[in-house]
Amino acid sequence: MTEYDVVVIGAGPVGENVADYAHQGGLSVALVESELVGGECSYWACIPSKALLRPVHAVAAAGRVDGAKQAVTGPPDADAALARRDYFVSNYDDAGQSKWVDGAGITLVRGHARLAGERRVLVQTGGDGGSGDDVELTARLAVVVCSGSAASLPPIDGLAEARPWTSREVTSMKQVPRRLVVIGGGVVACEMACAVAGLGAEQVTMLVRGDRLLDRLEPFAGEAVLAGLRDRGVDVRLGTNARRVSRDSAVTVQLDDGDTLTADELLVATGRRPRTDDLGVESVGLQPGKFLATDEGLAVRGVDGDWLFAAGDVTGAVLLTHQGKYQARLLGDRLAAQSRGEQPDLSRWGKHTPTADDAAVPQVIFTDPEVAMVGLTEAQAATRGLRTRMVSYDLGHVSGAALQADGYAGRAAMLVDTDREVLVGVTFAGQDVAELLHAATIAVVGEVPISRLWHAVPSFPTMSEIWLRLIEEWRKV
Repeated sequence: MTEYDVVVIGAGPVGENVADYAHQGGLSVALVESELVGGECSYWACIPSKALLRPVHAVAAAGRVDGAKQAVTGPPDADAALARRDYFVSNYDDAGQSKWVDGAGITLVRGHARLAGERRVLVQTGGDGGSGDDVELTARLAVVVCSGSAASLPPIDGLAEARPWTSREVTSMKQVPRRLVVIGGGVVACEMACAVAGLGAEQVTMLVRGDRLLDRLEPFAGEAVLAGLRDRGVDVRLGTNARRVSRDSAVTVQLDDGDTLTADELLVATGRRPRTDDLGVESVGLQPGKFLATDEGLAVRGVDGDWLFAAGDVTGAVLLTHQGKYQARLLGDRLAAQSRGEQPDLSRWGKHTPTADDAAVPQVIFTDPEVAMVGLTEAQAATRGLRTRMVSYDLGHVSGAALQADGYAGRAAMLVDTDREVLVGVTFAGQDVAELLHAATIAVVGEVPISRLWHAVPSFPTMSEIWLRLIEEWRKV
């Protein structure tokens, strides 16, 4: 069979969800993958990075509780942590995920997919560069591109020839390097500097082009992470650029200030690029190597006929796995409805519209301390012309947090639309704040008035008491 209702390119979490929801809606679906079923998140990003970070966090948390710190007398065991990582990535074997695809009634086609005109996908079986026969798939209804993104390398002299690590190599490392240089100040750079330093590296140096870490978040969040990394011994150099890189037996990094660093490995974490360079998008009038911009219903802009869609990182909208899966669920449902002749619901917060991508994106940075945020920052709200007021509170003054860790250090802030008196953004920074985030997400998505949130009584003594304190701060004016 080579004709299906829907052909999905990319079997990562996004592609799997599009395929699953479309099939549950009664459509036949082919899912094409050239690497491992489960994609970047399962093997080289979200899952392995958090598996590596968890032992670091657990030991650090125990060390902040009197009675526990006396029992934890050493650092994390790096070999055990790497073995635990291997368990969570199924030793880089996708048999389990492939079995799920088959059990869900979806046809898995292994090979490299390229668009070959309207509703046509040419698959070179055997993967990238494989020698298998070409298979042409035809989509009666839609082709959905979920090819994701890859790490991009900045134009630094000698960098590509020095074989740098990207997020893939650092999350799949076989041993912890003794010395690591990190170029970047975003999420991957901060998380992996924390992990490598926590797992026993003697020297970790971060080169950050700007004047702060995590510069898309509220400033206090980046400041908290900077302090945490420096407390762990990471040498964070703000306003510093690599000028030239070379590798012999070790990596040498020459800086723009004249200094030279030597390391065993170099991690580059400076952004992502869409995987559209060898996707055949030129056959439908699009430019290779560019993100696939989509409309409010996830149809690819610039392509006529309402048949080509995209979801996940490849759209460039929000490069987060959970947001890509959210888009995928909406899109799978939309395609099923479309096949029944129904008009898609593209109203704001409609069942086929990814409104949260614009108004309520949640994100956790799993450093020590953690950062958890949802919605808009104060700067973003200002650019939209919203009238807002931010209130904040010291998490260490909340009983539940004080019990969580001796000398707890952290902060929480909520951004309120003063015209409607609803939350449009919330940010937490501190140990274990990730589990506070979904309550904030519900408040932002639900546009719950503060007057109603006043009646949401937090259990005592938990860290959720922060909600009471924040609302009390709001009521003081």
